[in-house]
Amino acid sequence: MSVAPPSRASDAPTQSGPRKFRPELQGLRALAALLVVVYHVWLNRVSGGVDVFFVISGFLITGQLYRASSRGRIEFRRMWGRMLTRLLPAAVTVLVVTMAVAVWLLPEHRWSLTAWEAIASALFYENWQLVATSADYFAQHSSASLMQHFWSLSIQGQFYLVWPLLVAFIVWLARRAGWTLHRSLVVGMGVAFVASLAFSVYLTIENQPLAYFHSATRVWEFALGGLTALLIDSVVVPRVLRIVLGWLGVIALVTCGMVLQVGTEFPGYVALWPTVAAVLVLVAGATESKVGADRFLSAKPLVSLGNYSYALYLWHWPFLLFFLITADKESLNLGEGALVIAGSLVLAALTYRFVEQPARNARMNTSTRWGAYRLALLALVPVLLAAGTWQVVTAQRASFTMAEGDKAMLGAPVLDTRAPLVDAARPLVPPFAALPDQFDSFTEEECVYSPKNDDLRICTVDPEGEPTRRIVVTGDSHSQQYIASLRPVVERRGWQIISMGKGGCPFTTNGVDEECRAWNTAVREEILEMRPDVVVTMATRDVRVGLKEWTPPGYVEQWRALEEAGIPVVAIRDSPRYDYEPSECVQKHGAHAPECSGKRAELLSERPPYLDVPDMPETVSFLDFSDYYCNAETCPPVIGNVLVYMDNNHVTATYLETMSPIVEERLVDVLGWKDDVLGGTGE
Repeated sequence: MSVAPPSRASDAPTQSGPRKFRPELQGLRALAALLVVVYHVWLNRVSGGVDVFFVISGFLITGQLYRASSRGRIEFRRMWGRMLTRLLPAAVTVLVVTMAVAVWLLPEHRWSLTAWEAIASALFYENWQLVATSADYFAQHSSASLMQHFWSLSIQGQFYLVWPLLVAFIVWLARRAGWTLHRSLVVGMGVAFVASLAFSVYLTIENQPLAYFHSATRVWEFALGGLTALLIDSVVVPRVLRIVLGWLGVIALVTCGMVLQVGTEFPGYVALWPTVAAVLVLVAGATESKVGADRFLSAKPLVSLGNYSYALYLWHWPFLLFFLITADKESLNLGEGALVIAGSLVLAALTYRFVEQPARNARMNTSTRWGAYRLALLALVPVLLAAGTWQVVTAQRASFTMAEGDKAMLGAPVLDTRAPLVDAARPLVPPFAALPDQFDSFTEEECVYSPKNDDLRICTVDPEGEPTRRIVVTGDSHSQQYIASLRPVVERRGWQIISMGKGGCPFTTNGVDEECRAWNTAVREEILEMRPDVVVTMATRDVRVGLKEWTPPGYVEQWRALEEAGIPVVAIRDSPRYDYEPSECVQKHGAHAPECSGKRAELLSERPPYLDVPDMPETVSFLDFSDYYCNAETCPPVIGNVLVYMDNNHVTATYLETMSPIVEERLVDVLGWKDDVLGGTGE
């Protein structure tokens, strides 16, 4: 949500005649900002306020562009300069302070991504950065992104860049064709509204998380504001009805986040609720009635808060997350939430007084034609410099090597000895800063896409000579993480490892969405054509607190299809999943902290569930590495000075590398490949 401040409150005329200032619009801005903050702090929900501000932005800038076009031409340099001067100073102040505090409070494995997001936020493409990293905007807890709220400011910055160009094109076209300016703009805005809303509805159905951050799914909201600015004077509404419409808009705005699941339903057509609510308030205008909504919205406290609303929005989110991190909480009570809001308001007031106002009145900004751009560039320097330096430092802290000799003394092999799980004399590996890179990945040269399915990426690890065995590893990320333990076997035994993985999509026939089912069908067809020596996949899922570990029937159906083709399957019991991040807990509390260890009885069934599945295909064998993740009572976060988990459910590649000899031995034993000769000479 973005609450960018107005350039001036010179808006389109209203029902009661042209006015240079509309205090009820400032009050609407303040109300929307307060709702965003309150919903985030206390309700752990999204309010829909972002949509209101997009409408207001479209209303303001379209009115300005129409008046400028009517007078002669649009002054792009001046308009964009004002935009940069309004948006950047406060934004970069918050970004720099947030990065400084994050170095102190944020776990190291989150440093690199946070630095990238700071750059993306400063350059107005944070919404696309969040798309690229598959961020969960609706995760209202201490592990959420510190800069994710900049996504809406990024869309607004993109809008301020593109919208004047669109209006200028419509104006040029209208003048060449002899059309009236007003009608041409209404038609142009109408086309943008319909096209964007249609795309928004489609993408929200197909991929709601992408739709939420996608710039094109929000254009219709700006266009709705623009249409309101262009048509508001041509619609005559009786005063009594305007009073009703004003209050209807306010009530709809306040209740939107309570009634709708904004986080999982927006944008799409559902976002018409808050946007139409904003339009109702704009159409109601100044009723000059003692019982009108505009009297409430024009109250001095709300109008004054409107000045701080932009800075309040920028500050409240990092302030909230830092409070949660410091208090080690996932939510706040009434008093704690009030403290967060009060602190955010203080920071917002200070930012408005000492950053926003001085930047707007700076001599550099007003003395020369390009002064605003020089001021913006000067403001960007500390953010880009700080974020770049942070990236370099993070990369240095993430760098580590583990000699071959160490692998026999660290990690999983320690469990077969009497050595302690943690040796205080040795450092923990991988370094905390390296955790984001602890999932085995493939180079582009190792991978091709299957003609059977656009999402099916087939990656191969080849031995130096002819493969002695061909092993397909397929399924979701929990099966793919074992590639890290199989890579070393390629050199030792000459095996060829073929990966067919898709995050969140296990090797199954049901219980998944249509896209995953289509992918599974293509995988099965590829395997039947390849006829590998074995297929390695997962045997169970939902190994986590509060959910029963089980072997889905869809897994077994896939195994039966391979049995009919004579292809053996090795299914691995899933590793534990947590409702917290064990490695992050270790960084906060230490490797010996009892709260960082999971309880085996809560994470794993006493008996593997696949043992009770009737009519199990005879070609399926099972591997259970649970004893290498858990002892009799607990599942420690550190084993043999190696961090076991990279997040709340994936095992680090480093730990899996230490398991390589164990995985190799178990595979050879269960498949009866003991006659294979080490060194790749084959059978």
